[in-house]
This record gives sequence, C-alpha cells and structure tokens, in this order.
Amino acid sequence: MFVVLRPGCTSEQRNRLVRAIEAAGLRARVSEDHHRVVIGVVGDEDRLRSVALEAFDGVERVVTLKKPYRLAAREFHPADSVIKIGDRAVGGTALIVMSGPCAVEEESIFQAAEAVSAAGADVLRGGVFKPRTSPYQFQGLGKPGLKLLRDAGRHVGLPVVTEAMDTRHIDLVAEYANAIQIGTRNMQNFALLKAAAATNLPVLLKRGRACTVEEWLCAAEYVLNDGNDRVILCERGLVSFDDAVRNLLDLSCVPLVKRLSHLPVVVDPSHGTGRADLVPAMARAAVAAGADGLLIEAHPRPADARSDARQALTPETLERLVPQLHAIREITRGTPFAGVPGT
Repeated sequence: MFVVLRPGCTSEQRNRLVRAIEAAGLRARVSEDHHRVVIGVVGDEDRLRSVALEAFDGVERVVTLKKPYRLAAREFHPADSVIKIGDRAVGGTALIVMSGPCAVEEESIFQAAEAVSAAGADVLRGGVFKPRTSPYQFQGLGKPGLKLLRDAGRHVGLPVVTEAMDTRHIDLVAEYANAIQIGTRNMQNFALLKAAAATNLPVLLKRGRACTVEEWLCAAEYVLNDGNDRVILCERGLVSFDDAVRNLLDLSCVPLVKRLSHLPVVVDPSHGTGRADLVPAMARAAVAAGADGLLIEAHPRPADARSDARQALTPETLERLVPQLHAIREITRGTPFAGVPGT
C-alpha cells in the first residue's frame, strides 16, 4: 500500500500520518523527490482497516499494490533512483562502466586497473571469492585479494566492487569494497541479502540464472525492506538449451524493469555471452535498450587469465568500446522506456 500526499502537504501532516501507520504496528517508508511525497506502508495491511488513511489532511490518494514487491516498485518512487558507488553515480542520465578481471590476480591486478581506468571505466571490479562450478578450478585469493583490489582501485582513483559469497564474508568485503555484489547463485540467499543490507553499502544484485523478473525484484525487496535503498540490479543472462553461448542475455528485461521499478539496471554481457567477440555488440545493444551501465570483464592478457579467459576483453578493445557506449547513451537519453509506466 502507498499513500500519495498532496503537493504542498506540510511536514506536520506527513508526520501525523506516519505516526498513525506506526501505531497500527506497521512501518512507514517515505520517498520524496521534487515532484511529490509517497509513503510506503510495510507490514500486515489488515491492521489498517480501522484507520481511514484517505481522511488524513494532506492525503491525495491511497494506492493498494498487488505486487509482491513494494519498495522496489515504480509506484513507490516514481523518479529513477540514482545510487553512488564511491563518487560515481549509477542511474539517472549517466552511464557507468564497471570493468576489470573476473578474478583478482596478484601479478596483474594493478596493470588491469591501470588499463580499465585508461579505457574510461568508472569502477574497478574483480572477484576474490570465486564460486566456480568445479572445486578444482581457481577459487580466488580471498582476503589477500581484497587488499590487492582495494589498493589497485586507490592506485588509479576508482571505487571497487566485488562479490560476497557467504554471510561470513560480508564484514570483510565491506571493509575493503565500495559496493557488494550478490552473485547469480546467491540471488535468493535471503540471509546473505539481509547481511549485505546491514552494511548500507550499494548492493549489486545479479539476476539468478533461472529466475523471473518478479523473483529478481522480490530479492531486491529483501535489501530495501531491511533499510538499505542502495540496490543496483544486474542482468547477466539466463540458462538456455543452446550451448552456442554461455547464457541467454535477456535484454528485454531492461526496459521492462525500468517500467516496473525505479532501481537502476546494469547489464553484464561478459557472463551473458561467455564470448569476448560478442561482448561489444551486446554491450552496445544493452545501452540502446536503456541500461544504466555495463559490467565488463577485461584483462591485460586474456589468454593468461585464471578465470573466464574466453569472455575477457583486451584493454585495447575496451578502450574502443567505451566511447561507443557513451555515444549510444547520448542518443537514447530521455526515451520513453526510461520514464514512468505508461509514458
């Protein structure tokens, strides 16, 4: 349920309404932009049957939402959310590029950071806890890798994002990273989502490889409902019957989610295709579809990468690609799919 307040509603009228909602045993989440104020009601709405919210001074209308997610819904926050990773904005008019190796490697992470920074990346990404399909594959450097990633980011002046695989890792990752990635295998690990929310760091939430858009937004709702409104959604491809590519990159979800939700959406064409030769084309297509950013794997020497070598771009390819992405963003900025539903 949402309570939409009239333009010009006073702070006292708003506070009186919030107190009434909380007195009924529910929580009131206030969303405010330059257009209007919306109060999201979180909890058992049956408790409000005896409370006539429409009769409160300053209330324009009460909206009952049947969606299983509420705080992630566009109705709760009509304007696009803009979330910062360090000093870099995700959402709004800007396009953000997050790039770096799949796995942090001691011998190459500083060179990788210098390369992606020179190519125009805004955020350095790299994995230190690597959830590999086989237990015999490289599993990442762990805590030493976190320090290397942080130091490499500082070396080139970029904030860093990395994945936390387990609730035991959250505090450690939060100590070194500017944003926490929740990977596809953990999208519905609700204990991990709650732990990530508690850090109040931005949470980069990858879509599960066999999950619907609604399930994805419900996973985001766990973070939002725990008081962290800094969620960035990441499409990274779905499992498919066709083994010509690693995954089926669902770019239709980008304009769809932009209609359903105010949260920014980025796309990972590296995992979405698993092929470096396809990444540039799908990255360009993602921006044309309305993505707020890209998560692109790059390595100084892809053939030597200890993880996902086939999908890593060379620094030269990334340097050619980034200006193209910004040019497409400039052309498509302000198109209807980025607006309020129905526009």
